[in-house]
Amino acid sequence: MTDTWDTIADWYADHVDRGSAMHQFARAVLLDVLPMDMSGQRVLDVGCGEGLITRAAASRGAEVVGVDPTVRLIERARAIEATGATGATYRVDDGCSLATVANDWADWVIAGLSLNNVPDLNAAIASIRRALVPGGQLAFTVPHPCFEAPHARWVGVERVIGSYSTEGFWRSANPRGVRRAGNHHRMISHYLNALIAHGFILTMVAEPSADPLVIAEQSQRAALPPFLVVRASRSPG
Repeated sequence: MTDTWDTIADWYADHVDRGSAMHQFARAVLLDVLPMDMSGQRVLDVGCGEGLITRAAASRGAEVVGVDPTVRLIERARAIEATGATGATYRVDDGCSLATVANDWADWVIAGLSLNNVPDLNAAIASIRRALVPGGQLAFTVPHPCFEAPHARWVGVERVIGSYSTEGFWRSANPRGVRRAGNHHRMISHYLNALIAHGFILTMVAEPSADPLVIAEQSQRAALPPFLVVRASRSPG
């Protein structure tokens, strides 16, 4: 059977909830570009999964809505919320359309390791722009496109780069990897040019080195940034 996000939803939620070092680090690097106090701010978490980052943003005082197209992940997010209320709410919605989100609603849109899963990046960026207030901020992470390209692999402690310039949908052969459900590989320039084309102003691009917990699990990652982190603002017009 070919895996999809529907078939791996429970495995993924359990994997994150057990304290995956890579997902904890992904949460930390995204939170680092958000204000510590988000009181009075409306935040939309696109591709929220089981709500790891949604809950963290809510804990900073924001009104947060998490959306994800995978029904089971939204069910898991709601179940976690029911056990310890943060005020976050969740909806089943497609990041390419954001049909449940009103125009000019969000002060911030966050997307943690999710824009690499949308089939139409331009549609997703256009929908995010529509959902943001003028001057609103988008912050997102994706697996680093250089080092997580299709067919990249480890040879000892060295990373052999895969087909970086060949964009498109691919699946990882790793039976314990998230990308066995599929992933849309895009070059860094693709992400940045899509933002510019839709009227965003780039304010930060980062490639953070792996933290000690990630390195403890995967020592070969000490010299490679696992994620690309981008922050941009919607132009006032």
